[in-house]
Amino acid sequence: MALKDRIVRRPVVWKLSQKGQKYIYPYLTRKLGTDNVLFLNYGYEEDPPMALPLAESDEPNRFCIQLYHRTATQADLRTKDVLEVGCGHGGGASYLTRTFQPASYTGLDLNPAGIAFCQKTHNVRDLKFVRGDAQNLPFPDQSFDAVINIESSNHYPSLPRFLAEVARVLRPGGHFLYTDCDPPNGVAAWEAALAGAPMRMLSQRVINAEVIRGMEKNSQQWLEVIDRHVPAFLHGLARDIAGVRDSSLYHELQSGGLSYRMYCFAKD
Repeated sequence: MALKDRIVRRPVVWKLSQKGQKYIYPYLTRKLGTDNVLFLNYGYEEDPPMALPLAESDEPNRFCIQLYHRTATQADLRTKDVLEVGCGHGGGASYLTRTFQPASYTGLDLNPAGIAFCQKTHNVRDLKFVRGDAQNLPFPDQSFDAVINIESSNHYPSLPRFLAEVARVLRPGGHFLYTDCDPPNGVAAWEAALAGAPMRMLSQRVINAEVIRGMEKNSQQWLEVIDRHVPAFLHGLARDIAGVRDSSLYHELQSGGLSYRMYCFAKD
């Protein structure tokens, strides 16, 4: 396939159906859990490099951690009640809880295998994991001071429904700290959903360049994981999912065919 065609065409796995999420994510957890893969995001690096001080145990996940760090530090999490929707394998939840000492941190994900992995792997004070639906959050109104969502919302059937749920569980003065690529129906629909959210946008910025650097730094690590766990005939698809260097997703971000953005919202 010509590079031009790869850039124009969205990756075939860009948005998973609910059925796909039900089966694919637990399968990935069972495979990747054997390698103790704690992060599923593409990574982030600035120019000049962030040089974020990390514990030795966190260093292998530096570039994924840096995306969490930069997103979360748009607000002060210390002594706050924090919810992460779409917590994946819990690496970000663990890092943020250990680093910023919120009063509580709850990681939520639809994937039961992922939640079981998190509960087994991350033994951190004030951190817990629960299974739940991003569009029907299992919490009372005004339960949290901050909600975090990283590289997850473009898989949800209804972004407006998710944003309404975020606003419902946030306390007045709380923050929604958010980063993702534009969904399959494009930037205009994404922006319309965000503009209609019952929250006030405080900041936004495009971070394509930073995510591309993170992808480049993480590529070798992901290629080794793919070689260990994925049949050879599926390597191309797996590289697209992982966003390694020269994958279709990597080229779409380079060309501007996809927009990766970071946002901070507040609930008045």
